[in-house]
Amino acid sequence: MVNLDSTVLNVALPTLVRDLHAGDSQLQWIVDAYVMVFAGLLLVMGSLADRVGRKRVFLAGLAAFAAGSAWAAFSGSVGMLIAARASMGIGAAMMMPSTLSIITDAFRDPGERQRAIGMWAATSGVGVALGPIVGGLLLAHFWWGSVFLINVPIAVIGLVLAVPLVPDSRNPAARRPDLPGALMSIAGLGLVLWAIIEAPVKGWSSGVVLGAGLAGVGVLGLFAGWEFVTAEPMLDLGFFRNRRFSGAIASVGLVTFGLFGSLFVLTQYLQFELGYTALQAGVRVIPAAAAIAVIAAISPFAVRLAGPKITLAAGLLTIAGGLWQMSGATIASTYLSTLPGMIMLGIGAGLAIPCATASVMGTLPQEHTGVGSATNGTFLQVGGALGVAVIGSLLSTRYQSSMTSALAPYPVPATLEHAILGSVGGALVVAAHVGGHLGAVLAHLARTAFMSGMDLGLAAGAIVAAAGGLLALVVMPSRPR
Repeated sequence: MVNLDSTVLNVALPTLVRDLHAGDSQLQWIVDAYVMVFAGLLLVMGSLADRVGRKRVFLAGLAAFAAGSAWAAFSGSVGMLIAARASMGIGAAMMMPSTLSIITDAFRDPGERQRAIGMWAATSGVGVALGPIVGGLLLAHFWWGSVFLINVPIAVIGLVLAVPLVPDSRNPAARRPDLPGALMSIAGLGLVLWAIIEAPVKGWSSGVVLGAGLAGVGVLGLFAGWEFVTAEPMLDLGFFRNRRFSGAIASVGLVTFGLFGSLFVLTQYLQFELGYTALQAGVRVIPAAAAIAVIAAISPFAVRLAGPKITLAAGLLTIAGGLWQMSGATIASTYLSTLPGMIMLGIGAGLAIPCATASVMGTLPQEHTGVGSATNGTFLQVGGALGVAVIGSLLSTRYQSSMTSALAPYPVPATLEHAILGSVGGALVVAAHVGGHLGAVLAHLARTAFMSGMDLGLAAGAIVAAAGGLLALVVMPSRPR
């Protein structure tokens, strides 16, 4: 449920363009508000779970997530929806590290733990890939708020079953929550994401964009310095001295960079470019979801045969190959043209996520599993948030540049120009309203500009994933001790 909500909204983005008149940057914020708060609070909630009890924090997170989902379902504006999505991130941050630390505590045998984490990672990965499918099914029958309201009964069932079935555990010597560190991590990440997302609107050379980006980097630097000197750090930087931990944790973020970022643009491509409904678009993501489910289940066997270094590098390089294949799409491409890339994306994520997660958790002492799993989750979510921000912003920049040049010779009213430049969805709405030959030309220009931007974003994602594969080969040890 937590990971599904990172992507379930993607197929609803065109609906939000039509119903709430959201532009590209607002769409990115609707997606990233959840991920940013989720990532920013994971470490604090992981250490809190170690201290007060993982089961208690998990149950509280379920309740908070259900409340935030109900708020999001009935939001009447873009601003309210962004705030509700942020509140859902609080509940998700309470749940996610608790799940992994509970599993790690329950399975002490390394072989059993590897298989259990493989199942956990498969479920997590499938949640990411199934988001568009679930969203499409709901949108085919209900209004867009149903993609959030569905969480409420699931959370209630989770609460009812968790009370008698989930064992509690905690670290009696756990540190106090590091609130200054939490505030600095959220502020730094928020400023960097704001700069990346708003750059296409305000200009990459804009003083406010550069100022926010540099300030974010500075705050994150202060966060690292604070964690190094404080007696009770939220993030124990000593963990990163272990090459197996540092290589795996970086790889987790690079996997989700490509996965989340590509799903953000592909679900729009399937609807705006190929003309599928939300349900039809969701169904066409099934091959990627199936690949993740199947490959994640057998990833532990690949680790046993080839070792974590080769498995992790193979996963990232497969993701890079899939993104590169899809980046060659044109306005004349069909769904079958991009299907091989989608399947490769799923195979790579299925290989890499369980391998990296098991490597992270296998390096930590039992008493630090809560904060360790939170660190893993933080990099996973930060990677996803940056993927949506960077790939989405590259798409927006190329799209707006192309459309601005195309519209330059014509006297377009300011309100229509704003809608056209805001998103391809807005341009298609204007084109349908104009109609005739002029409307057809506008729609063709908008789709061509969108494809150019999507190709640029996916190509950048491929380069990042390929660099991650090479990093895994250099940093990861061949076999764990």
